[in-house]
Amino acid sequence: MDYKEIYNQWLTLPCFDERTKEELRGIAGDEKEIEERFYTDLKFGTAGLRGIIGAGTNRMNIYTVRRATQGLADYINMVGAAKRGVAIAHDSRHMSVEFAEESALCLAANGIKAYIFDSLRPTPELSFAVRHLHCIAGINITASHNPAEYNGYKVYWEDGAQITPPHDTGITEKVLARTDFATLKTMDKDAAISAGLFEVIGDKVDDAYIAELKKQIKCQDTIDKYQKDIKIVYTPLHGTGNIPVRRILKEIGFENVYVVPEQEKPDGDFPTVPYPNPETEDAFKLGLELAGKVDADLVLATDPDADRLGVHVKDKEGKYHSLTGNMSGCLLGEYELARTKDAGNFPADGALIKSIVTSNLARAIAENYGAELVEVLTGFKYIGGKMLEFETTGKGTYLFGFEESYGCLIGTYARDKDAVVASMALCEMAAFYKGKNMTLWDAMIEMYEKYGYYKEDVQSITLKGIEGAEKIKSIMEGLRGNTPEEIGGYDVLRVRDYKKQTITDVKTGNVTSTGLPQSDVLYYDLPDNSWVCIRPSGTEPKIKVYYGIKADSLAKSEEESKKMGESAMKMLQID
Repeated sequence: MDYKEIYNQWLTLPCFDERTKEELRGIAGDEKEIEERFYTDLKFGTAGLRGIIGAGTNRMNIYTVRRATQGLADYINMVGAAKRGVAIAHDSRHMSVEFAEESALCLAANGIKAYIFDSLRPTPELSFAVRHLHCIAGINITASHNPAEYNGYKVYWEDGAQITPPHDTGITEKVLARTDFATLKTMDKDAAISAGLFEVIGDKVDDAYIAELKKQIKCQDTIDKYQKDIKIVYTPLHGTGNIPVRRILKEIGFENVYVVPEQEKPDGDFPTVPYPNPETEDAFKLGLELAGKVDADLVLATDPDADRLGVHVKDKEGKYHSLTGNMSGCLLGEYELARTKDAGNFPADGALIKSIVTSNLARAIAENYGAELVEVLTGFKYIGGKMLEFETTGKGTYLFGFEESYGCLIGTYARDKDAVVASMALCEMAAFYKGKNMTLWDAMIEMYEKYGYYKEDVQSITLKGIEGAEKIKSIMEGLRGNTPEEIGGYDVLRVRDYKKQTITDVKTGNVTSTGLPQSDVLYYDLPDNSWVCIRPSGTEPKIKVYYGIKADSLAKSEEESKKMGESAMKMLQID
């Protein structure tokens, strides 16, 4: 059946409501728009289901959400775990409340109890709730840092991590098997409540989550001593972080916390930023203005679902410096490992986990403290998978894990990145270094002097729609057929093709295994801890180019990184 036939079905079948049909009648005659909405189904990527809100099989709406939930319910019933239930959370985006409730009612209609939060909650608390309530799965309605027109649907398994093999493929198969939208189940909300299949959760889970965060504090006495000397500006960027971040900072003792008033309240339009992403300078405009007024030591920004944290720190001259996800992640990793070592309880099998596109500085830190450095594919679910492996085998102790995309996790109470605990830890660090008459920027430079000036960056090109998807595919195929001899003046030593699951030594031709799951990623190992990696995004219509170098000074690292980025982007050969 072609896209036009599917479009006509949505216009005529009684299982689709009048509001949906009215929206689709509004695009009648716009062949390109109809094709975009119906040429394919939304697919699971590194973060589950994500797309533009609207009617159609390639859009986020109550029907695609119901279909995804029906597939999840079919899988849960197949494995005989319906009695354990599913936890559901949502963020501040448009349609998030409706999608969360739709998911709960579909589960209830399939005999599976839904534990649904009473209002918006951060992603890491959903991960925690799955484990805390002993659920078989979790659903989080969020599109993270995507633009306002997007929403998404993340699925978690019983360990609290986003789904990985075999569950991801098993659930996807069940979703794809549901081709008839008329067969998808739902039920009346009052009936679901009466049947004990729809339970609203809130404060008790919040309290348990906050209690776990407090267990991750390394130096409460330092906070008590220096917190009055620390000024913190925080913005939730209209998302879910406002209540939990402010609560944890207040409860552990920080008194001087200033919230950006224009960005405090939840708002799915994200009216003060073009893009609610803490990686961008635009996200910090209002925060930095407030920081200048109150003379803040650090400025924190969480994305809409509060799993990713951006930070600016002030130096002794009063200048604010932006820390990339690699910088803040390495700074936190160094602090966590150092304080664990100081406490005398550093495990012999301790491990620091990072994604393949994250800074090689992490390896130097791990080696310095005698920890194992474990690399995984992009997506925090793979870090969560390693944590589960450590638990089930008894081999390996999780110390810290992070990705370059501004996400990390301290502790094992959850299995997804947590900007709430990261905010807490950065403020603790600020107090710790204040006691040494140092700023967080001083600590960053001290770490560079210790290990070398590592510098990483990422660039991306957006290629939307059918043509964009084909262009991205063509680029990756072209790169696989033409390995460069050098990039940015650095010889290519090895090529890691994660789709073929091979590592090829360019000089000898020797081929070994990556040891990781299959993924459409090309990684080029270069001399002196330098590297380039190219991969299509799993959550957005983009192809991304990551790269990293190591130099002997901050200025040199900036120079070499710029040179590497220009050379790497030329590899895409986009007109």
